[in-house]
Amino acid sequence: MKKIMIIAASAAVLLSSCVSQKKYADLEAQQQETQDRLNTATVKLNSCLEEKAGATAKANALEDQVADLRRTNADLIETKGNLTTLTTKGATNLEKSLESLKEKDLQIKTLRDAVTRKDSVTLALVTSLKGALGNMADEDIEINVEKGVVYVSISDKLLFKSGSYNVTSRAKEVLGKVATVVNAKPDIEFMVEGHTDNVPIKNAVLEDNWDLSAKRATSVVRILQDEYGVPPQRMTAAGRSYYIPVASNDTAEGRAKNRRTRIVVLPKLDQFYSMVKEGMDEASKK
Repeated sequence: MKKIMIIAASAAVLLSSCVSQKKYADLEAQQQETQDRLNTATVKLNSCLEEKAGATAKANALEDQVADLRRTNADLIETKGNLTTLTTKGATNLEKSLESLKEKDLQIKTLRDAVTRKDSVTLALVTSLKGALGNMADEDIEINVEKGVVYVSISDKLLFKSGSYNVTSRAKEVLGKVATVVNAKPDIEFMVEGHTDNVPIKNAVLEDNWDLSAKRATSVVRILQDEYGVPPQRMTAAGRSYYIPVASNDTAEGRAKNRRTRIVVLPKLDQFYSMVKEGMDEASKK
């Protein structure tokens, strides 16, 4: 009996030992499966975390872009407003500039017309003088125009004797022809200039070359006034001495050219401005 019990106990122990080993294997298998699932979940979690980080970064970048776009849009709206203002001002300024150009064009045209009319008067005067003095020798009388001013240069040998300021009889004939032209054009004024060479002169009557040139000019003016009726208020007498030569004083020929009397037709600026004003008034009526 005792043996039977020992055998039964041993069998029970053996049977109990066999059941625990199987369960252990099952538990171990479940544990491995659980561990695998945990590993898989961990991998997925890490992947999700990475995706979330990437998505967050993209979201932040997009928010920054949206903010930039909003600022850009605001700047564009402001710029558009400024451009509109500038365009309006530009149009106004352009209109003013065009109007100013029109006025300047009108002024230029008016000045050109006035100059043309003045040139016409000058040409008519030159033509009259050349017609009146046409039979005189070229070396004795020269008529030219410089910068719109008419000059009549009469040589010393035609007007005066050497060192004298008394007008010769032959010279009076020339001055008479000049007076005829001058008297026919009462709107012109002129200056008579006396010029000498650089040879010094001094005697009981003449102090120096200044004195000689001035006295020769006043002698011509007196002839034109007293003998040919030229109004004195239209004439000016001036002595220039030897300081404005037309040739070298180193030769006899040059000194002869420098000894001369010159009649300068003075430009009447008031008449010229009157022409300009008339032109402006006529243009403003159009």
